[in-house]
Amino acid sequence: MAFAMGTPLLDACVLAVLSGGDAYGYSLTQRVKERLDISESTLYPVLRRLERDGYLRVYDRPFQGRNRRYYAITPVGRTYLDVRRGEWIGFRDGVDALLKEESEHG
Repeated sequence: MAFAMGTPLLDACVLAVLSGGDAYGYSLTQRVKERLDISESTLYPVLRRLERDGYLRVYDRPFQGRNRRYYAITPVGRTYLDVRRGEWIGFRDGVDALLKEESEHG
């Protein structure tokens, strides 16, 4: 069963990957796709939005005669990620408690 992933959670997941270091587009999307069932066509608009909002910076670096587009989390992005992590933990703990209570009483 799949659960819908809202924009703030998807943003946090992308930023969490980048918090471990800069990544070029394909590598980044593959790392996210290893954990989440999501398409590349969904992730590139997320990257553009995160850049527009100042959470990412984008730069190009030559690779085998072509440029690769890299993404890096900004200090503002790290702050945003920290806030989202805290919200996720509260949400996750609440859902876990509800599901556990139901299974204990069911």
